[in-house]
Amino acid sequence: MTSAAGTTVDVDVLVVGAGPTGLALGVDLARRGVDALVVERGAEPAPGSRGKGIQPRTMEVLDDLGVLDDIRAAGGAYPVGLIWQNGRPAGERPMFDPAEDGEEGSAFTEPWMVPQWRTQEILHARLTALGGRVAFSREVTALDQDEDGVTVRFAPSQGAGTVRFAPGQGAGTVRFAPGQGAGTVRFAPNEGAGTVRARYVVAADGGRSAVRRAVGIGMTGAGADGSGVVDPAPILVADALIDGLDRDHWHLFPPDGDTGGFMAVCPLAGTEYFQIVAGFAEGTTVDVSPDGVRKVFAARSHLTADAVTEVNWVSEFRPRAALADRFRSGRVFLAGDAAHIHSPAGGQGLNTSVQDAYNLGWKLGAVLGGEAPATLLDTYEEERRPVAAGMLGLSTKIHRGEARRGRETRQLGLGYRGSSLAAETRTELTDEALRAGDRAPDTAVDGGRLFDVLRGPHWTLLTAGPSLEGPALPGVRTALTGSDGRYGPGLYLIRPDGYVGWAGTDPRELRAYASRVGLSAG
Repeated sequence: MTSAAGTTVDVDVLVVGAGPTGLALGVDLARRGVDALVVERGAEPAPGSRGKGIQPRTMEVLDDLGVLDDIRAAGGAYPVGLIWQNGRPAGERPMFDPAEDGEEGSAFTEPWMVPQWRTQEILHARLTALGGRVAFSREVTALDQDEDGVTVRFAPSQGAGTVRFAPGQGAGTVRFAPGQGAGTVRFAPNEGAGTVRARYVVAADGGRSAVRRAVGIGMTGAGADGSGVVDPAPILVADALIDGLDRDHWHLFPPDGDTGGFMAVCPLAGTEYFQIVAGFAEGTTVDVSPDGVRKVFAARSHLTADAVTEVNWVSEFRPRAALADRFRSGRVFLAGDAAHIHSPAGGQGLNTSVQDAYNLGWKLGAVLGGEAPATLLDTYEEERRPVAAGMLGLSTKIHRGEARRGRETRQLGLGYRGSSLAAETRTELTDEALRAGDRAPDTAVDGGRLFDVLRGPHWTLLTAGPSLEGPALPGVRTALTGSDGRYGPGLYLIRPDGYVGWAGTDPRELRAYASRVGLSAG
């Protein structure tokens, strides 16, 4: 897929943006054999911790994508909050409501902390291992689509890019540090603007998405603080080395008249760094220099400025809650921050975004592979926009202090019962019964666990109860379980993204549904 200046590279899917959303989608498409290209405006992977919380449902997704072991090794559990007042510890506060053991039939019950730069590194490595790639220094400037595809044009490169590498930790491993490293690799400037012709384009290029603007999709929202202002109060976030604070707590410095606004200082699991988050009044000009970070830290804590021995990355953002008016325009789809912008307070932005990719990936793969009609792609917006709207509402409430992080933020209970893909054919079910559209919980099956059977890009037919027998469906894995309280007697056809598509007892109705979604009975 390498081209000289000005030539066209044809791909099935062009993914714009190499953050967690775009990389997760790239991984899912690559394992399905889809010819996809991920492009990124920047000359190197984005630095900084940014979205650091990976919720249990997203952990299940990352398990399926083949990166769970690396994610586990790269991060750690969230520490308890330690409140400081007048330079002294004033009590501890759990940052999340506790989960019940085995809640929602998942091996994951609490968020896992991984700095975003490290999550990107892991997904990038997985994408490369599957034969995919990311093209950096590709800034979208124009987009035209027709009945057959989309032509995307890029700006000329502004010069050579640089990526810094940390020393490798093992054979065959390259580990990116967030802006640090023992050496550099420099890339020559791109030779020209060029174009890419794709059958479909996915905008995963963030809240200021160039692709969203190019297709004319609006975004509705305002400040997450409820003020209704378009430009809300700024927040500073920085990754820094700090002396004088333990790494067993998330240090919380409430606002008072002497120190200014709030500040939270969280040890970043898997690194030596802390993430500093400090809020400011509306209209404040934030100094994002290293000295500016040190001054804020000293003013709002009991430590001096020189306790911040290094500022590795710093950014200013203004927390908004916004939702795209549509998630699709013809052959162009929006995913992640390009479709919905969250306050980081609830830990929902990155997770909702990765799950956008997980929903869209199998549908693109089925349509491009000729297994399903193109109308299957209509269900992406149908399913994901209501979920994104709900998560926006939740994260905004948490930002305002109107809700806590708990069962809802773990996202295990999200589902698609109202989707046209959800076919529940049983009657007289209890309110607690698992239904079509729900996430399929883990359970014991013949020879192991259901999640081990689900792992991979296929559909799965689960039979619950000894008296039923499902039809043979090519390419569909099968599993048998008894009744453990999660699955009542019946047949459950589970989608590639782990949600129940069809549930019932009549194999003839199952065959009809399978035919509708591109699965033919043998």
